[in-house]
Amino acid sequence: DLHRRDFTINTLALRLDGRHYGDLYDYWGGMNDLRHGSVRVLHSLSFVDDPTRMLRAVRFEQRFHFHIEERTLELIAEATDMIRQVSADRLRHELDLIFLEENVIAMLARLDELGLLRAIHADFRWQDAWKERLETALLKPLPSDWELPDGAGHLPARRYLAYLLWLMQFPLDTALAVAQRLRLARPVMQSLQAIFRLRQILPAWTTPRPSQVARELEGISALTLYALRVDGLPANAEILLEQYVHRWRKIHPLTSGEDLHRLGLLPGPAYRQILAQLRSAWLDGDISSVEAEQLLLSSLLKEAQRST
Repeated sequence: DLHRRDFTINTLALRLDGRHYGDLYDYWGGMNDLRHGSVRVLHSLSFVDDPTRMLRAVRFEQRFHFHIEERTLELIAEATDMIRQVSADRLRHELDLIFLEENVIAMLARLDELGLLRAIHADFRWQDAWKERLETALLKPLPSDWELPDGAGHLPARRYLAYLLWLMQFPLDTALAVAQRLRLARPVMQSLQAIFRLRQILPAWTTPRPSQVARELEGISALTLYALRVDGLPANAEILLEQYVHRWRKIHPLTSGEDLHRLGLLPGPAYRQILAQLRSAWLDGDISSVEAEQLLLSSLLKEAQRST
């Protein structure tokens, strides 16, 4: 089994039997590489056998503050294109493991330096300017007042945010192409599309009605909106986003669909329209009491009955 290991530092073995208990077996010089902080493959075809070892070499190098030794670096350069043959699931798994590391930023920078990100997708890269965004997603405490979910699309919240904050630095077509290459879950793709759309809409608003903001942001996950907030928005757009998250998204009419049914309204599109109008009235300050909602509801019901 030892000869199939990825690096010499992972080939050390101890005997646990009888009088040989504690004997160290070191057939590939792993102990010497540990002492010198070297990440070294066992043979020249190691990366051909398993191209994901190139990503692991970077992870071990940066985790332990080692260095990839010269010949192994040459072999990485020769085998880089092999990454293109690796399945999306295996590539994503390696990136997921990197996202769990304390030295994640250094690892991403090293992957970019070695050309391994471009091997995943021609336009995939890393820039140090994005460091703070990824650290916010992966390393800093997440704000409790945003009521963020534990995850989305089968991804933990931090990993979901990390992919969003990284990919949203690219043009949309590149972001979606990389996401497809990694077979990221559909919610990630939807979040990216929403982010690019909101980047156009939010800064253009000057004094929109709260109901307008709520209609636009309704149904977009809190993780998506938080990624927008972390990435940075113009001051007016940031205020609107904060208002929605902390106030407006929590405002709903007292009337429910069951109430409409009990009042004799036949099921249909009118339910959604009436409830939306009631909510808009609360959001925009047109009503502010139970009595005012009941008066508006009575008017809307009469209008709905006339239209039927």
